[in-house]
Amino acid sequence: MKRLITFSFRNKDLPPFSAAFGGRRRILDLPLIAWLTVIWVLLWSSLNWANLLTGVVVAVVVCLAFPLPEVDLGLRLHPWGILRLAGYLLYDMYTSGVKVTRQIHGRQPRRAAVIAVPLRCRSDLMLAATAVTVQNVPDGSVVEVRRATATVFLHVLDAGDPAELEAARRSVWRLEELTVRAFGTRDEIERVAAPPPHAPHTGERPGDQEDRP
Repeated sequence: MKRLITFSFRNKDLPPFSAAFGGRRRILDLPLIAWLTVIWVLLWSSLNWANLLTGVVVAVVVCLAFPLPEVDLGLRLHPWGILRLAGYLLYDMYTSGVKVTRQIHGRQPRRAAVIAVPLRCRSDLMLAATAVTVQNVPDGSVVEVRRATATVFLHVLDAGDPAELEAARRSVWRLEELTVRAFGTRDEIERVAAPPPHAPHTGERPGDQEDRP
C-alpha cells in the first residue's frame, strides 16, 4: 500500500524539508507551507488552533493547485556526517590555531605561497561549502575557487617544506570529504570516496602549462 504522504527523511531522493503527496506527482515544500501558514495567521491577527489548522490546509491546497517547479539544490542532511564535520572542525581549528601562532612567533623565516588543490566534488553547492569550510580553519585561506576545474587555490604560510604542502592538500581533501558526507548527495559521496586527484606543483594553476609557449 502506497503512502499518501512521504517525507524527505524517509525518502532520501526527495529534496530536504519536503514531502511527496500522492507518490511523486506533487512535491510539497514544508518551509513554504510553514511560511504561508504564518501569513494566514497574521492576516487574521489571532493565534489559535482554528486559524493555525486552517492556515495549514489553505497552504497545502495552494501548493497543490499552483505547484512550483521542482528545484533540487543537491543538498542533503546527514546527521552523523554533520556531527563528524563539526567535531573535526573544532579539533582542526584548535590545532591549526596553535600551529599558526608558532609560525608567526617563530624566528625562522618562512616562505608563503599559493597552491592549487583539485577537488573531487563537482556541484557548485559542494564546491562553495568546501571552500567555506576550509576558510574557517586558521591556516587555510582560500584565494580563489575555479569552478571549471573544481580547484581551490589555498594560501600556505610554510611553503618551503614539501611535507607542509602535502599536509595542506590532505587537510583540504579531508574537509571536502567530511563536508560532502554531511551535506552531499549519494553521487557526490561516492565521488569523494575515490582517491584524491593529482595536484599540480606549488604556485601553478591547472592550465598554466597549456598557456606557456
